This record gives sequence, C-alpha cells and structure tokens, in this order.
Amino acid sequence: MTRLYNDPASFTEDAMEGFCDLYPHYVRPVDGGVVRSAPGPSGKVAVVVGGGSGHYPAFCGVVGPGFCDGAVVGNIFTSPSAQRAYTVAKAANRGGGVLFSFGNYAGDNMNFGVAQERLRAEGVDCRTVVVTDDVASAPKGEEHRRRGIAGDFAVFKIASAAAEEGCSLDEVERVARLANDRTRTLGIAFDGCTLPGQDHELFTVPAGKMGLGLGIHGEPGVSDVDMPSAAEVADTLVDGVLGEVPDGAGERVGVILNGLGASKYEELFVVWARVAERLRAAGLEAVEPEVGELVTSLDMAGISLTLVWLDEQLERRWRASADSPAYRKRPRPAAAAAEEVEPDVVEAAAEYPQAVPESIACAGTIVEVLAAVRRAMLDAEQELGRIDAVAADGDHGRGMVKGATAAAEAAASAFAAGAGAQSVLAAAGDAWAAKAGGTSGVLWGSGLRAFAERLGDDRGSSSADVAAGVAAFAEAIQRTGGAEVGDKTMVDAIVPFAESFTGSWREAAAVARKAAAGTAELAPKVGRARPLAERSIGTPDAGAISFALITETIANVLEVD
Repeated sequence: MTRLYNDPASFTEDAMEGFCDLYPHYVRPVDGGVVRSAPGPSGKVAVVVGGGSGHYPAFCGVVGPGFCDGAVVGNIFTSPSAQRAYTVAKAANRGGGVLFSFGNYAGDNMNFGVAQERLRAEGVDCRTVVVTDDVASAPKGEEHRRRGIAGDFAVFKIASAAAEEGCSLDEVERVARLANDRTRTLGIAFDGCTLPGQDHELFTVPAGKMGLGLGIHGEPGVSDVDMPSAAEVADTLVDGVLGEVPDGAGERVGVILNGLGASKYEELFVVWARVAERLRAAGLEAVEPEVGELVTSLDMAGISLTLVWLDEQLERRWRASADSPAYRKRPRPAAAAAEEVEPDVVEAAAEYPQAVPESIACAGTIVEVLAAVRRAMLDAEQELGRIDAVAADGDHGRGMVKGATAAAEAAASAFAAGAGAQSVLAAAGDAWAAKAGGTSGVLWGSGLRAFAERLGDDRGSSSADVAAGVAAFAEAIQRTGGAEVGDKTMVDAIVPFAESFTGSWREAAAVARKAAAGTAELAPKVGRARPLAERSIGTPDAGAISFALITETIANVLEVD
C-alpha cells in the first residue's frame, strides 16, 4: 500500500519536487517534467522519454549523461499532456532534433503525437519510436498492438547511447527501432498495486495463483495460473520470451530481470540463478545483465524478464556508460579466469575411525531418528515461525528445518561411509551448526557434538552412555548460550527434560512438553525477544516448543507402543 503522501491529488507533483531537490546536478525541472542540468553539446539529438508516473526509475530517473535528455512526467499511470511533452522537448532540444520514445499506450500515442506535430510545425525535426515489447499483450504478427513494459528501459538506453555518440537523428531513430524489434518481455504479478489515498489494490490475484502477462499501469495479468516455485517462475518467463526469438537473432542478449516494486532483491537473485542457467542451456550469453527495479508499478508485487538480442551496434550501446539519478553504468572489468585446482589440494572425502558392528547399528538408529526429526520440523515450520514472530524475527521454523535437514543428510552420508555412532552424530551436529546459522544453529550443533562425545565408534552405546549424552547436551547448550531456567529460552524445556531422563524418552518428552508450554507465562530475559518482553507473554518460546517436539519425535522412533 502507498502510505506516504500529503494530498493524493498532488502526489506526483510532491514527488517531483523532492526528486529535483535531491538531484540538481543531474536534472532541472521544467513545466511537464525534467531535462538534464548540463545539456548535451550543440547539435546533439535529444532523446525524450516519458509517460505516467509510478514507474520510478522510469522515467525521470534515467535522465543524465549517457542516458536520456529529458523525461515527460504525467500523473500516476496517466499519459502526460501534449503540452507537457512539447515543453520538455523544447527545453531538451540542442538543435539535432528530438526523438520521443515511450510505451505503446493510446493516451501516450495521442499526446506525444500532437506534441510532435507542433514541434515539426516550428521547424524542430521530431521522430517517435514506440516500444512494443510485451509478448503477452498481442499475438505474434500483431507486434504493433503490444504494450511497452520493462523493454522501455533497453530501448531508451540503446537509443540514448547512439545519441551520445553524436549520431544523426536518422541513425538514432534507426537504432531505436532495431532495439525495439529485438526486445521481448514477459511479466508476472503476484499482487496488485495501490494508488495513493486508496485502501484497496487495483486488482488482486487469487490465493495460490499468479497473473501471467501483467502491465505496468496496474493492469492484471491476462490469465491466472498456479503459483509455482521460483525456479518454475523463471522457467515460465524464459520459455515465454524464448518463444518469440526475433528473425536473424544471434546468441548474445542483453537481459533485464525487473522488479515491479514489491519483489525483494533477494527474490530476484533466486530467480536469476535459474534464468541464467536456462539461458546458458539455450546457447545464449547474457551480456551485462541487469537485475533490480528499473520499471516499476508503485508497490506491485511482480517481476518481468526482458531479452534484447544484440548485434555489434546494439551491444556497444547496451554496454555504454551512463550516469543518471537512478542508474549508473561504468565499463565492467573482464571476468577473471578461473584458476585450475591442483589435484593435491582437492578436499578429500571424510575419513572415519574404524567402527564395530554394535556402533554401526546404533549409527543406523541415529540416522533414522534424524530423518524423522527433519520431517517433524518441516511439518511444524510455519507454526514455529508464527510463534517466533510474536516477539522476535519469525525465522525459527526455517532455521530448524535447515539445521535438521543438514544434520540428517550429513548423518546419512557418514553412515554410508561406514561411520559409527559417535562419528555420525558428531557429523550431524557440525552440519546443523554450519548450515542453520543463528542462535539455534550454534546451540544444536554444540549440543549434538557434546552428546556424540559420550558415545563411541569402538563400542556399542549403553543406556548409561545415552543418559550421559543427554546430560552433556543440556550442559553444552547452557554453557554456549548462557541462558538459565526462567529466561524463556529452549533451556526452560531442556533442563527439566535432562533432569527427568532415566532412560525413557517418552516420559522425559512429556516433561519437556509441559515445561515448554509453561514458558508462555514468562517474559524473555535474553535474546531477540527481550525488547518486546510484554508482547511475548501468553505465547510459549519457539525454541522450547521445537525442542519438546523433537524429544517426542525421538520417543516415537525409539519406543513403539
């Protein structure tokens, strides 16, 4: 939701006032938009772009050396008037003519068209290149009907670089048209955007679905499809764009993975890993790809993938330097060649002490237990996260899943290599600590390793060894974390469990469950929940609950009723 505004009716004007005050070394305000503070040389072609606001960095954020000469700014998602386009173009003109470029929308076509006629009537040579990159908005063969979405950025960038080189208006127009002809985009929406002053989204996406083929003016996708994993989203985008390869296209592509306003950069990076893999598999080389927010739609949750198939002239301009408020590009250094790894420095497979059959049998039980713990953590992940989020950061469930998964996999690998009980459990503890991170990771890692040291690879494990392991586990966690009973941590369940453990996991697990539930009455004294101690009262500690669940899981594996 767009929350920060004064009068919704003046949101665009207020935003532009702040923008121009921030970046006077790049832009100066003119009626209708902005132009460069330091104009290009006399005779240079002026590239003027624009459209409705709400798309930052497009359009005003890309005005500056190496990029656009001016940007016409309309109200949110609304075409700027012909007067605004005319005024900005007049201010940007350096005598070499003006190239208008914008997305293919009816209002923009009409208003920029009127401005172009007026400029020509005054002797200013003005041309227009409309961007039509959205493959979802019209079928192949009807490209002239397609919308302009994130492909705007690629066309603007390449045309601007040609103008910066000193090319004639004819050449800048030709290059811009070629770039548009070689550019394809497909977008996906997960949720709609909200206009300033409104309390509802322009559209909604059904739960568990995503809108395929979004627009950038708050338009929903052309169809709703099931919401898959990030890798499958990447596949959908790549398949959609590669289904529209331009005739005569080569193997080098400029790429934009664009966020629409509410998709986090980390999410984009996850998707990019799969996009890059798919492009390589298709025989394409991504040239200086851009991943980030370049053409947004207020707070829309969504992403889009743009490919522009490059030849030598387009690639030179795609890679050219630019310096604007929202986008800066410098020549990138060549990637360093990967060093060959000498055979003698390759990490050897782990070696374990010789184990006796009794210890190996115990190790097999440990593997079975850890696999069950992993399943239990997966089932409880969301609930553990919910409990943790009441007064902390809500990551406990995810951390426990990562730790338990790493421990189960490491234990299974060590067991397959012939390791005994001590080595298997120690490997599990080390993996839990390494992969889970955070507080729970280091605590569970240290606790499991301490437990492992009470077992043996050269002997079977007695009930006394197991009891000693339980005590060592509890002591290691208290020592490592520094918490005491009553601090509202996992220690509040661990200590009663360890003190009551006499060999029966089920009986001790019941003690742990009761103690974990009792933490709801406590206020945390340590950890991330401490600053919100009062809010935590009434909710049990997530670490104590997960510990109790694990002890119950172990009891179910070891003590069949």
